Amino acid sequence: MSPAHTPKDSLKTTLCFSITDKVGALDDCLSAIKSMEISLTRIESRPSKTKDWDYDFFVDFDAVDAKQVQNVVESLRKHTKEVCVIGSDSKGGKCLFLLRKHQKRIRHVVDHCEKNFKDSVPWFPRKLTDLDTFAEKVLEMGEELSSDHPGAHDPVYRARRAEITRIAKTYRTGQTVPEVDYTEEENETWGKVYRHLTSMYPTHACREHQYVFPLLVQNCGYSDKRIPQLEHISRFLKDCTGFTLRPVMGLLSSRDFLNAFAFRVFYSTQYIRHSSKPFYTPEPDCCHELLGHVPLFADPDFADFSQEIGLASLGASDEDIEKLATIFWFTVEFGLCRQDGELRAYGAGLLSSFGELEYCLSDKPELRPFDPSKTALQKYPITEFQPVYFVAESFKDAQEKVREFAANMNRPFSVRYNALTQTIEVLDNKILRFAKNIRDDMKTLTDVLASLS
Repeated sequence: MSPAHTPKDSLKTTLCFSITDKVGALDDCLSAIKSMEISLTRIESRPSKTKDWDYDFFVDFDAVDAKQVQNVVESLRKHTKEVCVIGSDSKGGKCLFLLRKHQKRIRHVVDHCEKNFKDSVPWFPRKLTDLDTFAEKVLEMGEELSSDHPGAHDPVYRARRAEITRIAKTYRTGQTVPEVDYTEEENETWGKVYRHLTSMYPTHACREHQYVFPLLVQNCGYSDKRIPQLEHISRFLKDCTGFTLRPVMGLLSSRDFLNAFAFRVFYSTQYIRHSSKPFYTPEPDCCHELLGHVPLFADPDFADFSQEIGLASLGASDEDIEKLATIFWFTVEFGLCRQDGELRAYGAGLLSSFGELEYCLSDKPELRPFDPSKTALQKYPITEFQPVYFVAESFKDAQEKVREFAANMNRPFSVRYNALTQTIEVLDNKILRFAKNIRDDMKTLTDVLASLS
């Protein structure tokens, strides 16, 4: 299904403006925005990082086009000289360029943007409820099926899919995930896949997956008799690592999908593959999600690693999103690890496919050590077994390597997740350099103390 949130030419935009602490300063800025017939979807403040201003304000809104963004900037500049466009969505990726083209007299504003952000930063969610904007942004599958899908010509199956995907379409943050009353046929399909895969896990799955799986049986109703419910699993995961499940209609863009990981949210389908081919699916379904992905989201180290990829994706360029999606593919989806001198699978694409699960540990594929800078450039097929797999030494090691990779991305800021407020905090390079200096000094001090002991 094509994205259908806002008018065709709308731009989801974030502006930053700074003010001094005086009576009416904020009211004047907000009135200027209101006069442009703009409706704000978010407003956030923080103490300014510069001595010239007291507060920085961040506002989100959906603009009709780049010209309207330009008008808002000009209107704000009557009340504050410090105005910056710091983000626009995929349709507004050229927003800064268009502003420059339309109006030379705000050249210094554009210069300020380029100095602090270099390129227009794609819009990204800052708080958990921002994920609600992705509810209907599905690229494919969901209600609509490709012609080669086993259920494409089955009207009963298609109607059932439409019924289940309506849950994801209407779900909003904080709600209880509605249960699906699965049919006998659907439960039988699940049972066939469940029995076949669980017979292989003791010899093929990583130790973390093997440790968690019995806990899912005990706490979430995992069995070969019926498909477990997302809400029960989500509560269990939240108690373990803070991860939660959110229903999704179908395949999301890489950016939208990865952004959710920053909040420890995993988009999970609720429908199941067609019963005519229980051991084949051209798309993620609840077998893939609940048997492959879910167990490892209950492991703290794997949860940290997964979130690291999500944090790296926030505000990343399209080029870097493609690299991060490739890293995700070769780790969270098709990753191998070495444990006690043996290879084990931890990728969900392997743990939910008994054919590839057997193949990946054979002598047929090529194995390479996990190195994000190299992994990110590796091409891969999506309709056949992988010819190359990357082997991680541990989830913690993989997390550190992804963090280093993200630090070298073309992104002029870093982010951290505030678990207490469930929001994203943006850290600019000046703060990061200061923190790095402190860290280096602490390491030097620690080394000196160690040498004296």
